Amino acid sequence: MPIAGQGMLLTSMDIDSLHEAEFNRWYDREHLEERVAIDGFLEARRYVAHDGKPKYLSLYSTATFEVLESPAYRKALANQTDWSKANIARFQNMIRGVARITISRGVGRGAALGIIRLRPPAEGANKLRAALREQLDPASRDGIISMHLLENDPDLSKPLTPDAGKADAGAGDWFVLIDATDVGAVPAVAAGITGNAALKALVVTSGVYRLLWDVAKSDLPRG
Repeated sequence: MPIAGQGMLLTSMDIDSLHEAEFNRWYDREHLEERVAIDGFLEARRYVAHDGKPKYLSLYSTATFEVLESPAYRKALANQTDWSKANIARFQNMIRGVARITISRGVGRGAALGIIRLRPPAEGANKLRAALREQLDPASRDGIISMHLLENDPDLSKPLTPDAGKADAGAGDWFVLIDATDVGAVPAVAAGITGNAALKALVVTSGVYRLLWDVAKSDLPRG
């Protein structure tokens, strides 16, 4: 699959401009590498919104879905650095999805990312997945490198911020990802879902993001 592994942690948030420089410094100098170093984590990518909310988005790929509830990951969550605690406390409008990668088609990853959040009906997940599989084919779409479906686990998909205990109707949402060479290639392809009569009622939000940087396990210093 173009996305390494079978599990995905998706996080997205806003940050007050007063703390934005420090937030980006922490993400770039500590957080992404720290997460990729956890056993079972394979790679991570950071994005900033071109047209979408929240402003920042990160994707963390794991070898299996089970890594996202493993002792190694739980230990990391329970032992955040002081720098992490300070920045996490400032997150606004946080989204945190712990997901299975159920569809991933194409070859490689792009410099731009389209993301569509869907709320599947209580019944009919298999039918929806089949319909999306028809849509998520990059082969004949100019500028589209790969396309993917993430399906959140509703029990594990909770923010790390103090409101984590609140009921969240969107904890079981799905995310379609569209990897593209340029932000301009995304809207026409995304419209195949957001403008589709059978699917658009399930769309919660959509957006387009630019890649900031990525890191793989093999990039980390060997200690």
